[in-house]
Amino acid sequence: MAAISKIEWTEATWNPVTGCTKISNGCLHCYASVMAKRLQAMGNPRYKNGFKLTLHEDLIDLPLTWKKPRRIFVNSMSDLFHEDIPLEFIQKVFTTMQQADWHVFQVLTKRSQRLRELAPYLPWPPNVWMGVTVEDNNFVRRIDDLRAIPSTVRFLSLEPLLSPIENLNLRDIHWVIVGGESGVGARPMRAEWVRNIREQCLKQNVPFFFKQWGGIQKHRYGRTLDNRTWDQYPDVAPMLALTR
Repeated sequence: MAAISKIEWTEATWNPVTGCTKISNGCLHCYASVMAKRLQAMGNPRYKNGFKLTLHEDLIDLPLTWKKPRRIFVNSMSDLFHEDIPLEFIQKVFTTMQQADWHVFQVLTKRSQRLRELAPYLPWPPNVWMGVTVEDNNFVRRIDDLRAIPSTVRFLSLEPLLSPIENLNLRDIHWVIVGGESGVGARPMRAEWVRNIREQCLKQNVPFFFKQWGGIQKHRYGRTLDNRTWDQYPDVAPMLALTR
């Protein structure tokens, strides 16, 4: 349940939970659902339940065994704030992240309301980066929930980007990732949407990371925007200084 990741903005994945349920537009062509069913067909014991939510208690301490520091995407195959995951389990995951302070953990959720509700009951060490997915204008409210979280780094994943998002309020947001949908049935993303978000990030001094154009064969379209790659990350040093 841990692997070197091909996801451009991280280095490894850690999945103490697998499986999820769809809650918004961005979930329509969920890559994790497709992958889980494929792994189930291959006989992978971790996916015997397919994409049904499954807790893997034996994997909670796994990052403590990884001695080389890395950026770790938490639950790339689920959503840590799914309504059926008990608070006690989420607290164990956060305790591991707190103990494994040589790693950076990147947590991403679409369930921002539950994130906000549970945040007071969780530790927030500076190596935990918390993000929300905002795929179109219907879900910009998730950003306000994220702003209320006492995470040192708060980030947005605008992927799959399904519409233009105007007038982004990036106050207290430290990083923005943009990407198009990929795989069978991928919905198109327009270049002007991406450029507009990039300009909003530049204007508000927020690092901008362009992940991919997407498409059925995403490798054909690459990830350059206006003849360059955009691989900006948060500068955490000033933020860490404020926590000391």
